[in-house]
Amino acid sequence: MSYQERISNFSGLNKLAQAQVAGLGLLLLTLALPALSFAQTTAPIISVNLPAADTAANGQVMTALKIVGLITSLVFLPALLMCTTCFTRIAIVLAMTRQALGTAQTPPNQVLLGIALFLTIAIMGPAFEKIYNNSLVPYSEDQITTTEALERAFAPVRDFMLSHTREQDLTLFMEVLKVTPPNSPQELGPSVIVPAFLLSELNTAYQIAFLIFLPFLILDLIISSILTSMSMITLPPTIISLPIKLMLFVIIDGWHLIIGNLVKSYGG
Repeated sequence: MSYQERISNFSGLNKLAQAQVAGLGLLLLTLALPALSFAQTTAPIISVNLPAADTAANGQVMTALKIVGLITSLVFLPALLMCTTCFTRIAIVLAMTRQALGTAQTPPNQVLLGIALFLTIAIMGPAFEKIYNNSLVPYSEDQITTTEALERAFAPVRDFMLSHTREQDLTLFMEVLKVTPPNSPQELGPSVIVPAFLLSELNTAYQIAFLIFLPFLILDLIISSILTSMSMITLPPTIISLPIKLMLFVIIDGWHLIIGNLVKSYGG
């Protein structure tokens, strides 16, 4: 085939490809037109009602600040959930249980965090209900101010944290922050109660984890001693101990016992 014939064939193929692309584009446009027209006719119109021009400037500024504060608070919502609820204790105990069993990433972190989240919602249900009824509903109906709404929202969470916080942890953070001891713990601020509650939760979680670890540790020592006495030192003890631990954990219904006692530790 000569060079000119190759050029003419390539030009023909190029024109064919252009025609196919153009046809495909026309087809997509034809399919998209009904969707676009449907979206134009049914899409909701989002509008923001700002104060009228004759209102005071302070009202406009306060409205803008409320919107900014609400959007910003969503960033700190996961931190508040972990620091002011029972999420920390439950997540640590479940992670330690997985480590004691020796199953590296089974159950995965997403499953453990999901269990911890739903258990937190179940345990904190009464406190969340009080926050909704006493703070959120009146504030949405403009019956109370923002400051009063925050105080009402913090009250149930404060009572929950104080009921599970050790006195020595409260004393520690009052000394760190140089806070004068009040007449009652309810007069303490979040800067003292929240870190003291977290410290108490970490201490309790590690105590529970130790009790969970102990029987598995004893089982590992027994299997390791048996393998050593049989001169099977090259065989890793975890290969033998892992199925035995899983079997015993299933027989005693371990997850049911651990989760049930975690809920009962909060008075559930």
